[in-house]
Amino acid sequence: MKAAVLTEIRKMAIQDIDKPVVQSGQVLIKIDYVGICGSDVHYYEHGRIGDFVVKEPIILGHECSGTVVEKGEGVKNLRVGDRVVPEPGYACNKCAFCKSGKYNLCEEMIFMATPPVDGSFCEYISYPADMVFKLPENVSTKEGALIEPLAIGIYAAQRGGVFPGSKVLVLGAGCIGLVTMLACKAYGASQVIITDVLDNRLKAADNMGADFTVNTSQKDLHALIADITDDMGMDVVIDCVGISPTINDAVDNCKKGGSIVLVGMGSDGNVSINLNRAISKEIDFTTIFRYRNIFPTALKMVSDGKIDIKNIISHSFDFEDIAGAMEFVMNNKEKVVKAIVKMNKTSAR
Repeated sequence: MKAAVLTEIRKMAIQDIDKPVVQSGQVLIKIDYVGICGSDVHYYEHGRIGDFVVKEPIILGHECSGTVVEKGEGVKNLRVGDRVVPEPGYACNKCAFCKSGKYNLCEEMIFMATPPVDGSFCEYISYPADMVFKLPENVSTKEGALIEPLAIGIYAAQRGGVFPGSKVLVLGAGCIGLVTMLACKAYGASQVIITDVLDNRLKAADNMGADFTVNTSQKDLHALIADITDDMGMDVVIDCVGISPTINDAVDNCKKGGSIVLVGMGSDGNVSINLNRAISKEIDFTTIFRYRNIFPTALKMVSDGKIDIKNIISHSFDFEDIAGAMEFVMNNKEKVVKAIVKMNKTSAR
């Protein structure tokens, strides 16, 4: 089969590799669409993210969808021909974290496109069937490739305790910020403010239903929030950037007794925070790491029309131009909101 292999920093080649063999309990998925995640671009550009280092050629891509073309012994939840989305990580199901339901924290987690594990920029993957979810009839396979980032947004909204009537501030209007905004609206937030320094992202947020968009390089965020909340601040603030300025914006603009959810991971993880101010406001801090038990919820919310995910896609590329796609996304952050790769000319709808 064909696979796009990152052979070294900023060099990706389509190679012929062995097609995976389906094991018991697995299904063989013909990949139809793969989203280009920020982590893919980071590995492509720098060869590492924190402690995860690319030491040998690797296949990137983990936001994927496709069609079941074969199933292994014992698989009962899926059929050949089903359009599906795999959750891109599977755990040991034996450790204390897994047994307590927190499988996203499993130290034996196998996660697509996280070195040394290969991802889904390839024609086929064989994957554990219990982590593969059938797409509802009214959810397209292209939308399926967006379920993974959406799961992060939904998990962030849940962890922040967003409720009907909440006033929410989302810092960062990249893909994760946008899906977080959509999730908060779906959970009943009455006002969602979203910020960025790139106008194309804020325009996308406007088009997707943001109540207020703020370019923080041009406008006073705190003054706006003070005005619309009578100096109270926001109920929930979700930071999707992960750097000192945005985290301190979160503290400054969160109401007393409010909640802050930290989603974004900065370049090195070292941030400074006005801790005294946070303590004096008795702010609850929460973090998230990926998600757990969210894919069924995400699929249901899209199927029920509570979240329209389609408009997040700003650019599409063919698999044959994957190297050019990675270069384009890397060099055009001010233009790209979300890029997706169509893996074959016969990809399911």
